This record gives sequence, structure tokens and C-alpha cells, in this order.
Amino acid sequence: MHQHTTHTDSGRPGAEPAKAEGALSESAPASGAEGHEAVQRLLQQAVAQGGLPGILAEVCDGGRQWFGTAGVADTRTGRKRSPQDRFRIGSISKTFVATVVLQLAAEGRLSLDDTAEQWLPGVVHGHHHDGARVNVRMLLNHTSGIFNYTDDQEALNRYETHPPESLVQIAMSHPHTFAPGSGWAYSNTNYVLAGMIIERVTGRALADEIAGRISRPFGLTDTYLPHGSDPTIHGPHSRHYTKLFQTDPGAPVHDATELDSSMFWAAGGMISTAGDLNRFFRALLVGRILPPDQQRDMFTTVPTRNWIPNAAYGLGVSSVRLPCGETVWGMGGALFGSWSYAYGTRDGERMVTTNVNGDWSNGDWDDPIGIFTDLLQTEFCRRSAP
Repeated sequence: MHQHTTHTDSGRPGAEPAKAEGALSESAPASGAEGHEAVQRLLQQAVAQGGLPGILAEVCDGGRQWFGTAGVADTRTGRKRSPQDRFRIGSISKTFVATVVLQLAAEGRLSLDDTAEQWLPGVVHGHHHDGARVNVRMLLNHTSGIFNYTDDQEALNRYETHPPESLVQIAMSHPHTFAPGSGWAYSNTNYVLAGMIIERVTGRALADEIAGRISRPFGLTDTYLPHGSDPTIHGPHSRHYTKLFQTDPGAPVHDATELDSSMFWAAGGMISTAGDLNRFFRALLVGRILPPDQQRDMFTTVPTRNWIPNAAYGLGVSSVRLPCGETVWGMGGALFGSWSYAYGTRDGERMVTTNVNGDWSNGDWDDPIGIFTDLLQTEFCRRSAP
């Protein structure tokens, strides 16, 4: 999910990559470190060859945890990245929003077959958009055909503040991408509408619903959706560095740590840590958060187009088939200065969350997704080899 920013601090990554480190949690046997040496090497390559400021990865394997890092959290001080580092998770926010919608469905407070028009009268209207033909399921699996508002950066830049209604209005000023239910296209507008529906159904702020239903019950103490246009990341965090999507290795680097997240809100505004994301996705995958019917709905996928290679999309979650044939489940998020992947096995036994505090990659990788794919391949395919 791409974003725009007005911050132009010139924090430049240092020429020397910082020393990389990896550590097992105390509960893990020391022999487990051997299995992650290849992951650690990849983290170092992401900094030394990919040119990223810093990268971190946390691996959960049964009861064992391993945390590795390379590069820095702050290019000015040289501070290292740590397991406590909070970062903007971008579109991984969608998994939390879809989970809340499915909990409301389980409670009988809404149905996935309800239309957008039923809950938000007159909101999805104009340029062939028709809220009476778009249901909640289509919003969650991106089959609504509703225009993606973040594709109109010019309109986003015209607003000082970004209440959800204004984001939807940007989308409604463009023709729909296709008739509802007749195709697939990733659209952040779908999740802004889902967030608005949650608030309409519950009468509470989306941030409070996520906190009350997911963060607090499952011990995700570092995971939250900022209220309003709060631009800060509360608690310990890495700086977030962006090249504003310029591909030249020498392009200037800007500090985008302070960012008005209201323009992404339910589509990508949340903040978390690697440990919290692993805990959340493990609980989700093993069925601790949703009842069986809603679990089945979430993990029923549709084919994707022009998105992550070899991916299918469920309701706020995706599956990715790795080059070795193994399929992992989770979600990725990409925004200015912070790209993340959180994926694991379908049984939730093995999870990997990784984050880079830059949005570019040099060398053999076109972008951080290439690094993430290699990392998942390294972690999940080593045991499937003969």
C-alpha cells in the first residue's frame, strides 16, 4: 500500500552497514541457532547489498523464538533495531479490521451478505459505484470493483485532514474498476468502508474496537490504531526512511517517521511489533480468535491480479506459494519508510515477521518484497528439501 508524505528530513543511511546480530530467546535450546544462520546472512545482505537502513525478523517455531537484526534503527545515532521496536504495519492492518468484522458476523450483528448501502446509505454512489450491489464480503476480499483512493495522490495531497468520508469521496470521484463481484483489484477504499461499517454497527471508534477485541485479550501490548491524525509512534520505535519511490540508488532519503496516519486508517494505519504480529497471526491461524464458520470465511480465497506473485486473497489474509511449493499464510504491508511481512504455516506452528525501515532495495532485489520472499523461502523451505 503506497502512501505520500510531506516530511523531508535528510536522514541518510550511513555508508557502513552496522554489525548484524541474532539471538534465541532463553527458553530455546542453543542448537536452534544453527537453523537460522541462513536467515541471519540474508538480513546482513539486505543491508550490505540492498542498501536498507535496517531490517529485523522474528521467527516462532513451536515454543521457540529467534530474533535477528542487521543495520540500524536510527541512521544518526547508529542505534540498533530491537525486539521492542514498533513500526507502521501498513496493510497488515486489514487483517485486524477483517477479524473485527467477522467477530461481529459471529455475534449476528451484521452479515457478510449485507450491502454497503444498508449500513452506509448513499456513501457508495456515483461513477457506476452502487452500494446496493456491493456486499461486506466483497469489501473484505477486494472483489467490489471500488476505485482505490490512494491511486489519486493529487486529491489526497489537497486535504489537510483525512476523515474516512473524504477518502471515500476521492474514490467515488473516479469510475469503478469493474462491476461488483466480476473481478479482483486491491483497493484501500474497501477497508475504509469496512472500518466505517464497524463504527456504524458498534457505535464505537474503530481503534477502540480493535483494542477491546484483539489487542487487549491477546496480549498485544504494542499494537494499536492511532486516534485521529496523531502522527507519532508511541513507545520505542525505529526511524522510518523513504526515497519517495525513486529507484535511483543515489536518490535522497527522507525521514517519514512522523506521518498523519488518518489518510490510511482502517486500510493501513496501525502500529505494532514483530512479536505482537507473530502472536496475533498464530492465534488467528490456530482458530483462537474466530469461531469455525468465520474462520472458514476468512481463509476462503479468491485469485488475485497484479499483486504479490503466487498469492491468493481471503478476507484480510493472503496465501503465498513459495518457489519450493510450500504455501504460507498471513499479510504484508508497505508504506513510506516501513515494509513488513507476517506469514506462517496454516497450522500456526511456524511464523515469521520481518520489517525493513526503508522502502527501497538495491542489488538483486527490485523492492523489499523480493527480500521478504527470499527470507520466507529460506525459513520455510529448508525442511521441505529432500
